Amino acid sequence: MDMQFRHFEVYRKPGEFAGWPANYGLWSWGDETVAVFARGKLGPKGEIHELNHNFPFVPWQARSLDGGLSWTSEPFSGHVPGGRSLSADEHLSFDLKVRPHLSIDDDLRGLDDPIDFQDDETIVMCARTDVYGDAMSWFYVSRDRALTWQGPYRFTGLDLPISARTDIVALGTDDALFLLGTSKYDGSEGRVFCARTQDGGRNFVIQGFLDAAPAGYSIMPASTMRSSGVILTLTRCMGTGCDKGWIEAFASTDHGKSWTAKGSIVDTGSNGNPPALVSLAGMLVLVYGYRDPPFGIRMRASSDQGRTWSAETIIRCDGGTPDLGYARAVKTGEGSILAVYYFNDGSGAERYIAASAITLTRD
Repeated sequence: MDMQFRHFEVYRKPGEFAGWPANYGLWSWGDETVAVFARGKLGPKGEIHELNHNFPFVPWQARSLDGGLSWTSEPFSGHVPGGRSLSADEHLSFDLKVRPHLSIDDDLRGLDDPIDFQDDETIVMCARTDVYGDAMSWFYVSRDRALTWQGPYRFTGLDLPISARTDIVALGTDDALFLLGTSKYDGSEGRVFCARTQDGGRNFVIQGFLDAAPAGYSIMPASTMRSSGVILTLTRCMGTGCDKGWIEAFASTDHGKSWTAKGSIVDTGSNGNPPALVSLAGMLVLVYGYRDPPFGIRMRASSDQGRTWSAETIIRCDGGTPDLGYARAVKTGEGSILAVYYFNDGSGAERYIAASAITLTRD
């Protein structure tokens, strides 16, 4: 299989920290693509991040009308409950976190108009407060290609802490599985569970947990449904007493009620990075950030629906520090994928949103 890569800048401003597309979303309709991410400010260097904890992380969008070659930026139009930041509480000082200012009655509401999960024009984005024991989450719906967002809506029926990123498997018009995060029994981050709605997002029930008690954490799922109906979910994992991350696979044959661990697929370097998973012409493509030298973005592919995976391919290895990755990826054409992620050129340099166009041809 031959591959060609082209790299583009999506959003970049001096002094800013633009990051974490995996916490938000990426959607494509032919040549039109929308990415949602967060905008903050650079700050003192921490273990990985160089960000200002005293400046909000504002949700923002970038839109391309030519398959990712060029981009324009625009505000995120959805209501952000409790403040200006979204899905970034763990990086912020107390006053800028959503949780202390969140009113469940005033900010979150039940969904009235059901979601059509098989409508290509309808998209859903999940959001959250933080990633720890008392985390709360909600979701937005757009029916006009992210020009407007309705919500935020409650996960009605799910009575447990939720730390949600967007990972949805459609089963029917009103029927879908949401793969969501929650804390472990001791309140620490985290584990993944599967929830199901059969009324278009108005109510949810818990189906099952992928790993009820991971030794470290298993978070940030990326899922697809095989042609056989088996659900394949990849998660970002870390153990205890180590600093190396990996991506692990789980499979379910009963719509998420029970899960079988399928083992580690790939190491992702220090502190790890989440998976982005795309189905393309009978193949599965996994894209992820790599946080050990040489820092960058990598991929693996599977031609047998995730049972085995190809050797690792480096998409790019020119990152300046490990503060990068958190990819989202979408199919943009026959044999073409667009991956969007955050990147940097070195310590003290702005964090920016970048994209890689990946073209795959079979030998």
